[in-house]
Amino acid sequence: MSIAFLVTTLIVVATPGTGAIYTLSAGLSHGRRASVVAAIGCTLGTVPHMVAAITGMAALLHTSATAFQLVKYLGVVYLLYMAWATLKDTDPIVAEEETAPRPAGRVIASGVLINLLNPKLTIFFFAFLPQFVDTGEPGHVLRMLELSAVFMLVTLAVFAAYGVSAASVRDHVTARPRVMAWLRRGFAGSFVALGAKLALAAR
Repeated sequence: MSIAFLVTTLIVVATPGTGAIYTLSAGLSHGRRASVVAAIGCTLGTVPHMVAAITGMAALLHTSATAFQLVKYLGVVYLLYMAWATLKDTDPIVAEEETAPRPAGRVIASGVLINLLNPKLTIFFFAFLPQFVDTGEPGHVLRMLELSAVFMLVTLAVFAAYGVSAASVRDHVTARPRVMAWLRRGFAGSFVALGAKLALAAR
């Protein structure tokens, strides 16, 4: 495992994006458990992109404008939905132990969809993984799977750290309704901005 791969992976994962925003939002709104579950969902959402890159399916998105645009705009629509849902969730937040936890399946499903409906991830893995694998040698597929597993572990660790850090200041924030209202608007605005960025993305 090269240092270059680990450093590049850490930079890519730590850079704030849809998954990080979603995990932070889950931590602030629903606590540590939800933030970790959200991190798991976002990590699972990278699996289809890795599989696509390894099997060569990313070439379809890269060469087919129709396929790329279809997946891209599905992602935009879902990000706009997440912005709307964030603004709509105006219920007062109480201590986690005093309320029923948000269903894990629902949190994971949202995390998976956020990363799944982003064709740029597939293109990224298609260009990223081969740089660290000699495709001419036997066992290169296993090598790509190994690197993908490391990428997923780093994703899970970084996103969980984001979410748990947000959850740790949750009690200080939830006592201030105005702060929570502005945070919700901030998260909603972030989803809209990321959606706009994805909408303008070219192959």
